[in-house]
Amino acid sequence: MFLVVFRSRKRDGIDYAAYEALAARMVELARDQPGYISFKSYTADDGEVVAISEWADEASARGWGLVEEHRAAQQDGRARWYAGYTLFACANPRIHEFSTEDKE
Repeated sequence: MFLVVFRSRKRDGIDYAAYEALAARMVELARDQPGYISFKSYTADDGEVVAISEWADEASARGWGLVEEHRAAQQDGRARWYAGYTLFACANPRIHEFSTEDKE
């Protein structure tokens, strides 16, 4: 598994409807990529957003980064949407799980 964590803050006064439409399109496009496993996004009370995507391997995650429509959205993000961001990428993360549900 390859894990990508994207932490970001948006600029003040952006067109949130336009941003959300673009973000939804990126999720739709990512789901069609080889090696895609999952994507979730969380917004903290202070406005910071943490988005987590899981990929089968690093090559799949890097492949997503090369999709032309995604690259255009990245450029748009730097130019219009984000005040700043940090991207973390991790191959084979250590995973600990707990569940109260019985596993059969």
